Amino acid sequence: MEIERQFLITEFPALPEIYRAQVWQGYLSTAPVVRIRRFSPPDGCDRYELTVKGKGTLVRAEVNIPIDAAQYEEMSGILKKEPIHKDYRVYELPDGLRLECSAVDPGTDHGFMYAEVEFDSVEAAKAFVPPAFLGREMTEVRDFSMSNYWIKGKL
Repeated sequence: MEIERQFLITEFPALPEIYRAQVWQGYLSTAPVVRIRRFSPPDGCDRYELTVKGKGTLVRAEVNIPIDAAQYEEMSGILKKEPIHKDYRVYELPDGLRLECSAVDPGTDHGFMYAEVEFDSVEAAKAFVPPAFLGREMTEVRDFSMSNYWIKGKL
């Protein structure tokens, strides 16, 4: 189960960075969401995953399955479009939560940035007071999803 809140941002925050990678993300299906991702961190230790997501906004089912490079490449051949590119960074918030930030298709006219915070419970998610640098909350905006971006090429 995934419990997360999403926000628009305009820049990466000045917080302790935990992880960084270039990510390529494509959709085998958008209803239900079935995606593949390749994470390429600076150390060169790429990792790959297949993810299946259920319906929902704040709370939804999510299953992440590790796959290998050959499986990723084979599934990439099935994609109807080029994968979305993300400059992906993970930060530690002062309260110990993790903030996942993505610059989507950086350098393009349709690129944008957003951040996600994952929680252990709905109560914790609702109690969270976003730091001032987080912009408009997008959690309950149904059209705000990477799968919609994949379909339309913009949000």
